[in-house]
Amino acid sequence: MDNETYVIKAGSTAHGPFSTDVSIERAGWEWSSIRVLELSAGGEQEVTSGVSELLVLPLSGGCTVEVAGETFKLNGRPEIWTAITDYLYIGREQTFTVRSAEGGRFALPAAKATRDLPPRYCPVTEVVTTLRGAGNCSRQVNNYALGNDVETSHLLACEVLTPGGNWSSYPPHKHDEHTEVERILEEIYYYEVRPGGGTPGFALQRIYPSGHEIDVCAEVHTGDVVIMPHGYHGPSVAAPGYDLYYLNVMAGPAEDSTWLMTDDPPTPGSAAPGKPRKSIPGSP
Repeated sequence: MDNETYVIKAGSTAHGPFSTDVSIERAGWEWSSIRVLELSAGGEQEVTSGVSELLVLPLSGGCTVEVAGETFKLNGRPEIWTAITDYLYIGREQTFTVRSAEGGRFALPAAKATRDLPPRYCPVTEVVTTLRGAGNCSRQVNNYALGNDVETSHLLACEVLTPGGNWSSYPPHKHDEHTEVERILEEIYYYEVRPGGGTPGFALQRIYPSGHEIDVCAEVHTGDVVIMPHGYHGPSVAAPGYDLYYLNVMAGPAEDSTWLMTDDPPTPGSAAPGKPRKSIPGSP
């Protein structure tokens, strides 16, 4: 098993106000990264985007973001389980300040950029929310930089909410080759598990070979990160009684910012190996 290589446990990258900081270098690849910023009431933090573009995506609470001489107000949300959120796109080589009067937690999903784009406030009306799958494979997908009109250089991002006892990222799929039907995309899953019955709960994540050697079967908890450089990934299984959230961060070298992938195994109504599923709402 490759769990120790690809599963990054909660708190292991924490420093200062960042509870999670999985950089491009820490992941050992070229494109994708994520930070989670935690601010107490009245707190603020200056952040630099560096070579990456990113989203300021509230997980809980609201904030203001000062960047490039402008100030943007993000109303945020009480928690990930009950609402979607407005958010802000910030391009590369920008220094910005996040301030939160009430305090909160703010994800910064990011990708190395190859062109410059201006800051862009995105209201909740631009979030494309759909239901994917049926029965015990049903889940909710919220698209923030995937399957909507938000322009990025390379960043793709969405979040998936899976009811307790259900499977998501199913059927398993891959995106580790550049072909007519697939794109190379490094992917990050950042997890949170909704507590139930007085206990924190857990979920399970599987990744297996697709011609690239990888073998992960891991129990994951709130704050854990799994990095997926290649391989078929799925299912993501929520333990009964414990709803599962994960934030997907994807990026790769192609300049078309398109999510193309193939399923394994083919199932009725899904793409067979060699046939793409494009970056449509609700696909994870």
